[in-house]
Amino acid sequence: MEIPEELLCLFSAEIESDNETYRIEIPTREVTDGDLRPGEVYRVGLLASGSTSPSQETSKEESERRDQGPPIAEGDRRTVDIEDIGKQGDGIARVERGYVIIVPETEIGDRVTIEVKNVQETLAFGEVIEHVEPTLHE
Repeated sequence: MEIPEELLCLFSAEIESDNETYRIEIPTREVTDGDLRPGEVYRVGLLASGSTSPSQETSKEESERRDQGPPIAEGDRRTVDIEDIGKQGDGIARVERGYVIIVPETEIGDRVTIEVKNVQETLAFGEVIEHVEPTLHE
């Protein structure tokens, strides 16, 4: 998947029913700290998390896990696949619930073991510990 240069923010949200329409809430920080402005019109792209289909019911346990914050912690080591490249040229991997990890010095298709260095609510940053499969960086 190609991420356009115009991408202003990336976050996870649930679609909520509001009478006969549906709504996605934008986190306050995307307006106060980011590039979004109230009253402006934006193009929105939606990516499926891939974990469940719309017809599957979410268990109480899964709902509670979703509300607990990021699915990773600083210092965690994970093997991830680099799926995309961000605006700054860094690799992008996704883990549980579509949570994004930015991994510098990687390319699409790389499979790397990383150590998570900085965890935020909607994304984290990882450092490559090892290239699991042969890549251009070895």
